Amino acid sequence: MIPLEDNFSDIISKAQRGLRLSDTELAEKARVSSQKVRELREGEFDELTLLRVAGVLGLSGRALCDLATDAWHPPKVSEIDGLAQFSTSYQGMAVNAYLVWDGPSRAAAAFDTGADCREMLRLAAKEKLSIKMILLTHTHSDHVADLPRLREETGASVYVSEREPIPGAEPIGEGKHFQLGKLDIATRLTWGHSPGGLTYIVTGLTRPVAIVGDSLFAGSMGGGNVSYEDAVRNNLQKILTLPDETIICPGHGPMTTVGEEKVHNPFFAGRV
Repeated sequence: MIPLEDNFSDIISKAQRGLRLSDTELAEKARVSSQKVRELREGEFDELTLLRVAGVLGLSGRALCDLATDAWHPPKVSEIDGLAQFSTSYQGMAVNAYLVWDGPSRAAAAFDTGADCREMLRLAAKEKLSIKMILLTHTHSDHVADLPRLREETGASVYVSEREPIPGAEPIGEGKHFQLGKLDIATRLTWGHSPGGLTYIVTGLTRPVAIVGDSLFAGSMGGGNVSYEDAVRNNLQKILTLPDETIICPGHGPMTTVGEEKVHNPFFAGRV
């Protein structure tokens, strides 16, 4: 199983950066020493310090402790017909891409490319799928690294957020719907990590699916590079309000579900 993208110290660092708190400011607010804050960020677990820091950062202390002590990992998501995940290595990190297809028509949509789309193309050939569209969650290089090959091999149309236009891709916004046989794919704008991050909600499979890019990870979220506050808000309002059984397909780390993240993600536990 793909490991979690972030550990407890990564999460603390993301929240601290997002809230623009220095070590000194965080230590004063949490009533701990700056050294204790640095030790936490370096991966040294101390429960009391962690709980105090979590409170200041707006994180769930209990969920964060569970991650720090390996007490929680998202249960493996059962395979469903019409959904495949591909994990490839890009400059030393694993990045995910996805393929969704309609069973009767064999029409498929690719979501991002990862570092190498060859395994996606092999599966499409094996299953006799026709990739009709390439839907990009955002345009960070690890997610579009093999776009030229995927576009050339499939002839598929490419779609991207209107806030992150790239040559050869049709810009789209929130509320766009694509039909893929009996499947419906709807867009939601979940920016914050990137200027125009899109989440794609797929309905028509045996379970709803949300392909979220780097907006949300199992037990964490993408860094709020553009706006931490908006990244948190969009995740809460546009992803974690989906049905609990919705499968979340993140750009990094393992798949998870809305129900799991509402309880176990330190950024959101107790807030939905």
